[in-house]
Amino acid sequence: MTDTTAILDHLTAEQHETAGLEHGIKADEWDRLITRLGRKPNLVELGIYSVMWSEHCSYKSSRRHLSKFPTKNARVIQGPGENAGVIDIGDGQAAIFKMESHNHPSYIEPYQGAATGVGGILRDVFTMGARPIALVNALRFGSPDHPKTRSLVAGVVAGIGGYGNCVGVPTVAGETQFDPGYNGNILVNAMAVGLADQDKIFYARGATPGNPIFYVGSKTGRDGIHGATMASAEFSEGDEEKRPTVQVGDPFTEKLLIEACLELMATDAIQAIQDMGAAGLTSSSVEMAASGGENGEGIGVVMDLDKVPQREEGMTAYEIMLSESQERMLMVLYPDKIDVAKEIFNKYDLDAEVIGETTDNGHLVLKQFGQVVCDIPVAPLADDAPNYDRPWNEPPKRAPLDISKYPEPSDYGDVLLKLMSCPDMASKRWVWEQYDRHVMGDTVDSSQSGGDAAIVRVHGTNKALAICSDCNPHYVAADPYEGGKAVVAEAYRNLCAVGASPIAITDNLNFGNPEKPNTMGYIVKAIEGMAEACRELDFPVVSGNVSLYNETDGVAIPPTPVVGGVGLIDELSETATLKGAQPGDMLYVIGNTEGVLGASLYARVILGLRGEDMGAPPPVNLAEEVRIGEFVRSLIKRGLVHAVHDVSDGGIACAATEMALASGCGVSLVPDREPDVKRAEPGLFGEDQGRYLIAATEDQCREWKSHGFLPAVLGKFGGDSVILRTGLGQDGVEFAVPLKTLRDAHEGWLPGYMNSVG
Repeated sequence: MTDTTAILDHLTAEQHETAGLEHGIKADEWDRLITRLGRKPNLVELGIYSVMWSEHCSYKSSRRHLSKFPTKNARVIQGPGENAGVIDIGDGQAAIFKMESHNHPSYIEPYQGAATGVGGILRDVFTMGARPIALVNALRFGSPDHPKTRSLVAGVVAGIGGYGNCVGVPTVAGETQFDPGYNGNILVNAMAVGLADQDKIFYARGATPGNPIFYVGSKTGRDGIHGATMASAEFSEGDEEKRPTVQVGDPFTEKLLIEACLELMATDAIQAIQDMGAAGLTSSSVEMAASGGENGEGIGVVMDLDKVPQREEGMTAYEIMLSESQERMLMVLYPDKIDVAKEIFNKYDLDAEVIGETTDNGHLVLKQFGQVVCDIPVAPLADDAPNYDRPWNEPPKRAPLDISKYPEPSDYGDVLLKLMSCPDMASKRWVWEQYDRHVMGDTVDSSQSGGDAAIVRVHGTNKALAICSDCNPHYVAADPYEGGKAVVAEAYRNLCAVGASPIAITDNLNFGNPEKPNTMGYIVKAIEGMAEACRELDFPVVSGNVSLYNETDGVAIPPTPVVGGVGLIDELSETATLKGAQPGDMLYVIGNTEGVLGASLYARVILGLRGEDMGAPPPVNLAEEVRIGEFVRSLIKRGLVHAVHDVSDGGIACAATEMALASGCGVSLVPDREPDVKRAEPGLFGEDQGRYLIAATEDQCREWKSHGFLPAVLGKFGGDSVILRTGLGQDGVEFAVPLKTLRDAHEGWLPGYMNSVG
């Protein structure tokens, strides 16, 4: 018996339920599989089913709930279902964007896990014909005291910078948080934004039978095999060595791939295109086949795997189909364009081979060594994947936090200093200085230095995109419905705060095991809260990702539904940032303050509260969010402000301090609060939603006109300190903290932590 015969016998051997379980196919799914297939699968077919039916690829626990999201408005060109979402930004142009997770790989091997997360999200965008113009990252790490945290931070940040900087796309926005809940399962969510002409957008759908299937990019290796399955399973502490190999990225190859694909796209050679992300060649071929046909009814695919470029010897069909090697794309070309395509990819020294063709029989047929090793219908792999209605429990309601149970601080200046230097609030300069924020020359402002949203010019024009990333997992843990609303509302506010009209969001829903009814309850209610906010704010979801089973030894991460928002600035001269406050400016707040401290930074850092003790989060009034947001945008457009900043973590005191640090100008303020609130903490540090701080002159304020708003005057900019007054008149006590002291504490924590030993 030859080696080839032995390999074929191994690949085509009939598999049984035990093998299915080893591949993550549970008993009920095994029955479903053999019913749909009409027989038991062989090893190659089982591997393909296991990745396509994984949580990561099929969304089998969340699909029915994701349908609750609004996905359209007047500017949406393409919503969920493609590689990325597409919105109309005028002048025949489109913005294309998406966010995805690379959580499990980044915990296993932080540098390559984070780097390949960046590479993968870039491919989602340029696959559709867009030139990437911006990267965003949302990072969650464990407690700074955890022995793994420091090395994970170093590796992830280096991976993001190493890939993004080399590929030449600026990293312009993001967030970095620390919490013990992420000790065993960090989160690395990556977002990319690109630009394209509306008449030159490419889709995975639309392939018709009888056309060549074209493989381009890097060779296929054994890295990342079963990565999608691994991303759909819980971790156990200490079992890193047992986990599948993490993909290895090459940003220089990715840069060549971007240029080659965009050049080929200009030739009208491509009928359909899909990047090879999770599940590699399997998902890309199946997804193109499932959405193929003139009416989207689906088509078939036949591929000869011996023609797939391979960098390792002796790879089997199973390994080739499940490999997640990076920097690869799959295309369906028009037959007369093969030579044109090969010439372009040869110029960039990239592999490019015809490996098969589309058919009309609706089957995925794979050959190796001249023999058929897989022949299965496409439909059960895609649309007919399991779609569970998981049982779920209503999350418990928390009572409001009663601040009267706790002693009032004796020194509010010391409270402010502690909050501004705590891990979540401290400057992330150490992180973002490792990223190239200005490559391509169109980054006007980066949100990473404390701003609300990044501003990136649309090249060659005076308009810009505003981009942000947001999530407060503490609100979601306290009340997933209100917390879900707050996630979307904060992204909306951050875009409004720079003068942008919010258009749409992408999301990344990070949760624990959906098979646990309590966890599933948080997933359901968070989605429903987010969906309500999207409807009321006309801020639809156009793309996204679900990352479940984020658990280690049965302990789930905090519920973390991250949102990436995109808005449009029509004229770059009509923008604002938090940096523009001038001596003599008044500090105004727009929006109502009741002083809610539940689930706040103050509750966590100063009172040391955790879990239920932190109380209920601030509620979100979506109608007021719209009304106030429109008003703030109108002020910015009319040039009637010097600086704008939304109020979030740490309340008014921390937001005003950020404005003061950004402008280099001190500020004195008195807390805004309800008349019957006797203590200062709620007004200074409460995190009521729907509020903006504005630096403006009294003359500018007089021109605001009514609009139904009576802005409260909180204080005045000037001097070189932040001064907190806890009351009016003779009852007031002042606490002054020099800007230098605040700056040293705010910017010193993270580099001090990363440079410390042990």
